[in-house]
Amino acid sequence: LFIVAVGFLERIGFTGVGGNLITYLTGPLGMSTAAAAAGVNAWSGTVLVLPLVGALAADSRLGRYRAVLIAGVLYLLSLGMLTVSSMLQTPQPHPAGCHSTASTCSPPISASSPARLAFFYTAIYLLALAQGFHMPCSEALGADQFDPSVGASRSSYFNWFHFSISWGYAIAAIVITYIEENVGWTEGFAVCWATMVVYLVVFLLGTRTYRVEQPVNSSSLAQLTKKLTFFRTDDATTDTQRLLATGENMDDNRFLVKLLPIWLSSIVIAAATSQVSTLFTKQGSTMDRRLGAATGIVVPPAALQSFVSFTYIALVPVYDRALVPFARRLTRHPAGVTMLQRIGAGMVMSCVTMVVAALVEAKRLRVATDAGLLDRPDVAVPMSLWWLVPQYVLVGFAEVFCFIGLEEFFYDQVPDGLRSVGLALCLSIFGVGSYASGMLVWAVDWATTRGGGDSWFADNLNRAHLDYFYWILAGLSALEVVVFLYFANRYVYRKKSEQPVVLH
Repeated sequence: LFIVAVGFLERIGFTGVGGNLITYLTGPLGMSTAAAAAGVNAWSGTVLVLPLVGALAADSRLGRYRAVLIAGVLYLLSLGMLTVSSMLQTPQPHPAGCHSTASTCSPPISASSPARLAFFYTAIYLLALAQGFHMPCSEALGADQFDPSVGASRSSYFNWFHFSISWGYAIAAIVITYIEENVGWTEGFAVCWATMVVYLVVFLLGTRTYRVEQPVNSSSLAQLTKKLTFFRTDDATTDTQRLLATGENMDDNRFLVKLLPIWLSSIVIAAATSQVSTLFTKQGSTMDRRLGAATGIVVPPAALQSFVSFTYIALVPVYDRALVPFARRLTRHPAGVTMLQRIGAGMVMSCVTMVVAALVEAKRLRVATDAGLLDRPDVAVPMSLWWLVPQYVLVGFAEVFCFIGLEEFFYDQVPDGLRSVGLALCLSIFGVGSYASGMLVWAVDWATTRGGGDSWFADNLNRAHLDYFYWILAGLSALEVVVFLYFANRYVYRKKSEQPVVLH
C-alpha cells in the first residue's frame, strides 16, 4: 500500500512537468512547434532509457529500496531547480490579437539568457535521472511483496498499481496544468516539488513493512555484457530462431536475444502514443477550449490527457474483475489471456487510435478553412476541444492492454535477480519510441520544407498537416501488428503454464 501511494504521488509531481512541457517550451521559452515536439520527444526518450541505469545500479549494488530513496532526493533537487528556473524567466506580454481560447502565439525567447536555458535543461534532465531510479525500482519493489508462486496475484498487482497511478496522472493533467497556465508556471512547479516531499515521507513511513530483495552478488552489468556476446557470433540469427522455438532456460547467458524480437516489435506503439503529450496537445491549443459559453473557464489543452487516466480507472477494474475471470473460464489460463495476447490487442487499438486522430485533424483543418482562419493562428478554430476526447480514450484502451502487459512480460521473463532490469528494458521501449517519434518528426519536417512548401508541423497548425503524419503512424502500427504476431506465435515462455494451448 505504501508503494502504491508513492506511485500515485510521483505521477502527480512528474506529470505536472512532463505532461505540459511542450506548452512551456512553445510559450515562455518561445520555441517553434517542430523544435518543441522534437525536444519533448528527446527528453521523453531519455526519461525512459535512463531506467536501465537505475535498474542496473539497483540490481547490482544499491538494492531497490535505496534506489527509490535516491530517486526521491533527485526529484526534490530537480523540481526545486525547475521552480527557480521559472522564476528567472522575464515575463513578456503576448502579441496583440492573441485570442484567449488558443495558445498558439508566444513571446520570443530573447529574455532567456544561455545560462538560464542551461539551468533549465539541467533541471529537466536531473528530473529524467530521478525517474530512471524510481520507475523500474518502485514498481519492482511492489511486485517483490508477492509470493512468486502465485502468478495471478502479481498480475493483479500490476493492474491495480496502474489504477492508482492513473489517478495521479488525472490530477496532474487537470489541476497542475490549470495552475501552470492560469496562475503561473512557478506556482505549478512548486506544487510538484511539494508533492515529492510527501512522496519521500510516505515511502520512509513504510520502511518497516517492505520485503526487500537483496542485490545480486555479481555485477549485473557484467552479466548483461556476457549475455550480449551473441551479437559477436556469426550465427546470431540461428541462435535467435533456436531460442524462440525451443524456450531454453532463461537463466542462461543469452536470455536477451529471446526478448529482443518482442522489444523491437513494440517500438511503433511507443512512438504513436508519445503524441499524447506533444502533437495532441498542440492540436487542442488551436481549438475552442471554453467550458461552456457562460462559465468563462478555458480548459488547458494538456488537461485532455486526463481522459487517458480516466480510461485506466474505468477499464482496469472491469478487466481485472470481469474480463479476466470470463476469459479464464474459456482458456483455463490463470490470467485469462497470455501476456503476449494482451500486448497484441493493445497494438491493434493503437492502430485504430491513429486512424481516428487523422480523421479528427482532417475535420479540424476543414473547419479552419471554412471559417477563413488559414492565416489566423491567433484565433481559435470554431470546433470544440471535446472532438479530441475519443483519441485520448483509445490511447487509454491501448495502454491498459499493451503497456501493462509489456511491464508484466519483461518483469516475468528475466532471471529473478534482474527484475528491475526487466522493467527497465520494458521502459526503454517507450524511450526508444520517443526518440523514433522525434526523428520521424525531424525527417518529415525536412522533407516537406526543402522545396519551399509548408511543413506538416508548421507553427500555424491551420496550414500544417498533422493528419498526414497520423496516417503514417497508422500504417506503421498496422505493420507492427503483423511483425509482432509473427514473433509472438513463436515465443516460448519461461513457465510452461504461461503458454497457450493454441495461439492465433
